Amino acid sequence: MNNELIKKELDVKGNKVSVTNVNGIEYISLTDLARYADEEEPRLPIRDWMRNKDVILYLGLWESLNNKNFKGGEFDTFKNEAGINSFKMSPQKWINSTNAIGIISKSGRYGGGTYAHPDIAFEFASWLSPEFKLYLITEFERLKKKESANQKLDWTATRLLSKANYLIHTDAIKNYIVPTITDKQKKNAYASEADILNVALFGMTAKEWRDKNPNLDGNIRDYANILELIILNNLESINSKLIEMNMSQEKRLISLNNTAKRQIELLKGNNNIKKLALLENDSKLLINNTNI
Repeated sequence: MNNELIKKELDVKGNKVSVTNVNGIEYISLTDLARYADEEEPRLPIRDWMRNKDVILYLGLWESLNNKNFKGGEFDTFKNEAGINSFKMSPQKWINSTNAIGIISKSGRYGGGTYAHPDIAFEFASWLSPEFKLYLITEFERLKKKESANQKLDWTATRLLSKANYLIHTDAIKNYIVPTITDKQKKNAYASEADILNVALFGMTAKEWRDKNPNLDGNIRDYANILELIILNNLESINSKLIEMNMSQEKRLISLNNTAKRQIELLKGNNNIKKLALLENDSKLLINNTNI
């Protein structure tokens, strides 16, 4: 299994439980769940659970339904041995012997441990405590709803941005809105490439903005509106191309400033930009509501 891990975290009755995305599928940390029963040795509750014959039967059935490479012969051996006093099972033994995918084991000091598909993790949580399982399901569903909402917003935002960028490439407006850069700014070779973009769009460097706004946290870009952020993204792409052409900083600054002027005038009344601004507000409200 190609495990490209993206980690998230749930709060289940005050217990931090990691959720990891493995190739598009959410896996819940059995190690974190086991700490609900044994904080010092979480591997022990997992092993005790896996010694149970009904658990082995459940794991085998899950793999049979979801894993075409599951080794049924090895599973039959475990099925016959499970339940007797001498039977011992661990996640690593189960994975290595049966080629299981419902449970994965990840080594490492940070992010290591045993993870399982929700179907399996919920069963383990139920064995630990039915109440704990219900809290886990509630928090996991909350995470999935939040992700689904964010994905929908991201898709809509991308679609609207595409429309806005299409307009930029098909029209040209000569009116100027962005602050006109001075001769001094044109000649000044800024140490930071980011400041070239700041001056081209906002008419000032990051330091100049901080000096004018000593009581505000963050930086100049944190206070940019949707339209400015769209144009800033465009300028970054354009600047990279100009750098490849070995254009001097002074000439690039002038070119980027002229581009910013055209784009901000072209897009300032665009309906897609207005929709994006509303979308941003909706996103903030939605995320706040899912955290309640």
